[in-house]
Amino acid sequence: MRFPPPTGPLRLVVADDNPVVRAGLTALLSGREDTTVVAEAADGREAYEAALRHRPDVVLLDVRMPGVDGISALPHLVRLAPVMMLTYSHESGTVREALRLGAGGYLVHGEFDTEQLVRAVRDVCEGRPHVTPGAVRALLPPAAVPGASAHTEPELPAPAWDMSAKTLSQMQSSVGQSFRSSFQLSSREAEIMDLIASGMTNHQIAATCFISEKTVKNHINHIFAKLHTTNRSQATAKWLGVA
Repeated sequence: MRFPPPTGPLRLVVADDNPVVRAGLTALLSGREDTTVVAEAADGREAYEAALRHRPDVVLLDVRMPGVDGISALPHLVRLAPVMMLTYSHESGTVREALRLGAGGYLVHGEFDTEQLVRAVRDVCEGRPHVTPGAVRALLPPAAVPGASAHTEPELPAPAWDMSAKTLSQMQSSVGQSFRSSFQLSSREAEIMDLIASGMTNHQIAATCFISEKTVKNHINHIFAKLHTTNRSQATAKWLGVA
């Protein structure tokens, strides 16, 4: 569906059930000359109502939200504005379904900085698909990505879901390591930080990682020190790139 081109700064709706993520994205995108956030939403229903009211240039949409989730809201939202998935979810089925339902892009938290985010928003607004590496890998069969780097950004001149695995794999050009590498977390600490960002408690993290809660607490103390934060909200905001 074609939408009229913006006449000023890109007007955005941010939909995410995590208030830290919403606040961080709003602060990032409203403090610029070329983008502004006109509304926030905590679930798909609120996102639809906000899009209906404000007619934004792009909707930034999380996948997993209580009530009406992003995938359920997507077919309704794409009738009102271009939609870019901005989420932690990079399961193959989720990525494929989002793109099938009309999402113009799919960004996985931790795989972009502010300028890359703004460029992606503008690309989606102008009808150019934009997908970060985690989503690209989700679109490829395992055999197609043996040498794919975890920290590359694809350039997609045509919709990813219309391309062969070989074409997608060839598109991944190195842009250097993710900003997360600067935190110097160990692989275990990065795993635990991902679980913190997903909303898990210490007890749930311990069960998931098969370690004791005391060990989880020790890892979290090391993580907070490396991220220069003092609580989970601050650490999550930094880890997701919205602080």
